[in-house]
Order: sequence, then structure tokens, then C-alpha cells
Amino acid sequence: MVSRRPPSRDRRDPERSRLSAPRDALYTILRFIARHVRGFWAALAAFLTAGLALAGIAAIAFGVLAGIVRGGTIQALDESVVRWLATHRSPALDDIMLEVTTLGDGVVLIMIVAVASVFLWLTRHHWSVYILLVGMIGGKVLNTLLKASFDRTRPSAVEWIDQVSSPSFPSGHAMGAFITYGTVAYLVARLEPTRRLRYATWFIACAIIIAIGISRMYLGVHYPSDVIAGFAAGLAWVAIVASSVTAVRFFAPRRPVTAVEERDLAK
Repeated sequence: MVSRRPPSRDRRDPERSRLSAPRDALYTILRFIARHVRGFWAALAAFLTAGLALAGIAAIAFGVLAGIVRGGTIQALDESVVRWLATHRSPALDDIMLEVTTLGDGVVLIMIVAVASVFLWLTRHHWSVYILLVGMIGGKVLNTLLKASFDRTRPSAVEWIDQVSSPSFPSGHAMGAFITYGTVAYLVARLEPTRRLRYATWFIACAIIIAIGISRMYLGVHYPSDVIAGFAAGLAWVAIVASSVTAVRFFAPRRPVTAVEERDLAK
């Protein structure tokens, strides 16, 4: 009988390998912690400690971006973009952008988180609720600290259509929208039965986030670099939230109650 060797595990599609690299790295960390730390809470604390260390590295990268902004290297480009957008203003488009930007207001974001939390709680995904609330509150605190630290003045090259008072860098609307809509999309999409629904959820979330960012520049209250920095900080925060959810699910077998809550989530 001729035996057939199973396909080598090392032969992977290059594109798939690139896309799965962050996920593989995450599970490498989780498996390392699982081997060296006992108990659910201790393992989760160890993972969060590692996450904070990575967040520190991200903060350094963000500081480099902020240094470029402070140095005025891209000031001319920032101003040219907001001026170009101002030349395309119209009464109708002004009204549309004012409505779009309200989707990133604090009150609206709180309502979205509240509705999502009720849905997740009723479906017995309590950890998802905890992580969603911590993610939003933590993101708000982080944005406030960043604004106070860099204290960049708002654009003066064009007239503002919206009323603002806080510092400009990074954009609170852009960062808050990315954190809120991104986290809700991640948590809800994990419960949806088909890939098509998950893609639709992410598409809607991304469209809203991008639209809010464009509205802040159109209204003249943020430079492009403010919005990009807000998106970057929001992406890093959502990555931490998503990783935390994965860690809870990974270590859930160590705690029966959590294992029951997480048993039906997509892998």
C-alpha cells in the first residue's frame, strides 16, 4: 500500500500568511501565557499587561506622528486640503455634513453603545458588554489626554461651520467614531451567522467612520492630520479591545461561567 503524505503545514498561501500574521502572533502570546500562568484571572491579567506594553510602543509611534505635525512639516498640505474642501461648500452640502458629523457626537455614541450593550447582555455575552464599555470610556479618556498634551489650535485657514472649543489634535470625533463603531461592529459581527452579514456590518461601520472624518475637515474644524491621527489611535484601541475579547474566549475553559457565555461565538 502506498502511503500518502499529508500536505505540509509549512506550505501556506502567501496572501493568507500575510493576513493571518497578526492573528498568529496573538495566539502565540496567548499560548505562551497559558503554559506559564494558571487560572483565568491571572492569565487574563498577564495578557492585559502584555497589551499595555504593546500600547506603549504604539504610543511612541503616535508621538513620532505628533512630532511631525508639531514641526509644521505638513502644515501647508493640511491647510491646502481644508481650503479645497471649503471651495466645494454649498448650503445643501453644509446641512448634510452637519448631520453626518452628529453621528460622532458624544451623545449619539453613548446611545449606540447603550443599545449594543442591551443586545449583547440579553444574548448573555456579558464579557462583550464589559469590554465595550471599558473600550469606549478608556478611549474618551485617552483622547482627552492626547488633546491636552499636544494642544494644537484649530484650523484658521477657513471659516468654521461647526462650533468647537477643544484642541484640534487628534480629532475626537474621528477617534471616538472609530472606537465606538469599530468595537460594536466587531462584537456584533462575531454573532452573525454568515460571512455576508459580517461583511455588511463592517462595511456600514467603515462608511460611517470615514464619512464622519470627511465631515470634520469639510466643516473646517480639523486638519487631515487630525483626522488621520484620530483614526490611527482609534484603530490601535480597537485592536486592543478585539485582542481582549479573543483572550477572554481563549482562557474561558478555565472558568465555566465564562465558557458558557462564549461557547457560541465565531472563531
